[in-house]
Parts: sequence; C-alpha cells; structure tokens
Amino acid sequence: MEKNFGELASEESINKTKDALEKNGIAVLVVENGEEAKNKALEMIPAGAEIMNMSSVTVDSIGLAKELNEPGKYNSVRAQFAKMDPKTQGLEMKKLGAAPDWVVGSVHAVTEDGKVVVASATGSQLPAYAYGSSHVIWIVGSQKIVKDLDEATKRINEYVVPLENVRAQKAYGQNTSLNKILIFNKEGTAGRITMIIVKEKLGF
Repeated sequence: MEKNFGELASEESINKTKDALEKNGIAVLVVENGEEAKNKALEMIPAGAEIMNMSSVTVDSIGLAKELNEPGKYNSVRAQFAKMDPKTQGLEMKKLGAAPDWVVGSVHAVTEDGKVVVASATGSQLPAYAYGSSHVIWIVGSQKIVKDLDEATKRINEYVVPLENVRAQKAYGQNTSLNKILIFNKEGTAGRITMIIVKEKLGF
C-alpha cells in the first residue's frame, strides 16, 4: 500500500524509532502536541544562551521561534543578523550561523532504524546540525517517521519539496530546489542532539 507521508506514525512506530535513535546517540522525548514540545525545548535552553532557530515551519508554527527571539531572554543570533548588512558582513553572518552554541530546528525524515535526513536548498542549517553547535534540538511531527532511507528519499522528493515550493513562492517569490541532503547515521557526542517527537502533524 502506498504510504501517506502526511499521516501520523503509530505508537509502535514511534517507540521503534525512539529506541533506534537512542542507540544511534540521539536523545528522544515524545510529547503529545506542539505546545508541550515548545515548553520542553524552553526548559532545556538556559537563560542567556546563544541560540539560533533555523528556518522551520514546525518551529514557527508552535511559537517557539518568537519566544527564542524575544529581547532579553537569550543571546539570539537571529537578532544579531537583523542588525547586520549581508553585503558587507556576509562572511561574519555565515560564521555566526554555522556554530551557535544552541540551535533549534526540524528535519524532513526520520527512519525507524534510527537515521535522520535533512534536506536544504542553501545548506545554511547543515553546518550547525552536523558539527558546529554544541546543543541541537529538533522538533519533529511524527508524520515524518518512515521505514528506511529509500522511503525517506521518496518522502522528501514527492511530499516535502512540493509543499516547500508553495511556501517559497509565497515567502520569496521563487521556487525551492533540493540541492543538499544531510544524513545522520549516528551522533558520536553523547547528549549533543535531542529530538522531540510530537504526536501532532507539524510542518511537512
């Protein structure tokens, strides 16, 4: 039967995925909804921490991006970006975005055998996720859980890209492009990455 990539995962699938991710060095929390996910993330991030929220429909939709960028709470890299000129400070902005101490975002597919796939047009979120940041938090709707990497690739090409294309046209007036893909087989630094799996359809 053809998989519906927008359908929430079963309890059995979530538990299987959680166990596999933890064996591969990624901590996992499972929550019921986006509000609970937001609160869990905020509990983890210390006051005043250097933080960057990567572009994410999921993070935006639960109000987490707004919380992270409120003046006075954290050292927001996004707030620093707003004061900088990309034409003259582009390299400095790239360096800031590549290795904030804390980074929050999402991913595009998670496999039941514990692999994580992130797709990107520019690759701007990939350095922080892969290596640069000391603390990574991913908020992930359980509809992103798939059987294996083949199904993950299919999900991204057939489901994620068309939806992101619509968003990009509205937001930027241009199409998106699937230019770069990052696959996590394992994370070698204990405690570095936490995935919050949400039993609610968030993002795409």
